[in-house]
Formats: sequence, C-alpha cells, structure tokens
Amino acid sequence: MKSNKAIVKVMPKGKEQEIAPLIEELLGRLGEDPQRDGLLRTPHRVERALKFLTSGYDMDVQKVLNGALYDVKYDEMVVVKDIEFFSMCEHHMLPFFGKMHVAYLPQKKVIGLSKIPRIVDMFARRLQIQERLTQEVAQTLQEAVRPLGVGVICEARHFCMMMRGVEKQHSGAMTSAMLGAFRDRKETRDEFLALVNHKANGF
Repeated sequence: MKSNKAIVKVMPKGKEQEIAPLIEELLGRLGEDPQRDGLLRTPHRVERALKFLTSGYDMDVQKVLNGALYDVKYDEMVVVKDIEFFSMCEHHMLPFFGKMHVAYLPQKKVIGLSKIPRIVDMFARRLQIQERLTQEVAQTLQEAVRPLGVGVICEARHFCMMMRGVEKQHSGAMTSAMLGAFRDRKETRDEFLALVNHKANGF
C-alpha cells in the first residue's frame, strides 16, 4: 500500500533555491496584497534575511577555526562571557536571543579568543532549540581543543513565549553543558559559575 505522506525535496547543498516567490505566496494567503507599495520588495528582503539567519548551515568548523590553535603552557581556566547571539526557534521560526558564557580548561593548546564567538554564531545561525545549541558549542570546543573540560551556560528569551502561547514577556530560559572536569569536579564548576556571575546578567 502506497503512503500518502508528501515527499519534501531537499535542495543539494550549494544550489540556490529562490525563497522570495514562496514569501509572496504566503503574503497572499495571509490576506495581504503582495503588490502594494509597502510589500513589493518584502519577499526579496525576507529571502536575504533568512539566508543570513541560516548561514550557519554553510559554515565549516575547520574554516571557522582557521588554524587558530596554539601550543601554550597554561592550565588555568579560560572564560569568554556575555557572547551575544540571535537564533531562530525551529518549532515556530520565531527568534530567540541572549548571551552565552563559555569556558574551557586547557590541556596542551588554547584557541584564539575570537573563535569562540564565531563557533557560537555558526550554530546559532541555524534553526535551533536552546538545549541543542548549548550542547553543540560545548562539544565542538571539546573536539577542537581537546581540553580537560568545557563549560557552557546559555541564557535566552524566546519570542515564541513572548509573542504567542503563554505570552510571558519577562521569562527567560537557562541551559548548560558541562563536559570533562566541569562535570566531574565541583570546584571547577563552582569557579566557572563564580567567574561568570550569571545571576547579574539581567535574565
């Protein structure tokens, strides 16, 4: 017996797919006139915006790191805090935004500090959920640098909670990922939390 389930064709990576005509059709289905002055260029603007907001799919970890790993005899914690990010919830395609605090305990190498926010952006610029975003940043840093451990705390506000559904404008979500020494050693975890001082960040 044949399934009636629709087959969605995914375009091969690297091939352009026009989004603007789909947005134009969507505007019409919402009861708008896509040809009126204010909306005439909207489909093209939305296409450009969506391609930017999902540009993380086309980013490669090795190209992001660009060899910025250095042999350094340093065994104290490295923390980059208050990394701002914007992403889109995969359930409603509405934005969520916030700050991420990332730490690692070097073993033999350190990574260029600017690469950590770039890793955050690479995964934030995809359709996401906060829990997976937090885990992906931690796992990528662990695999790239091979430190003794990685800690990530993510604080965010979600428009799918603020604009619809429960409509709670001041609610925030916090997620964490603790790997290696950050999971196994309470003193390491406590040092990270103290350095981040996450309760003072306004979420």
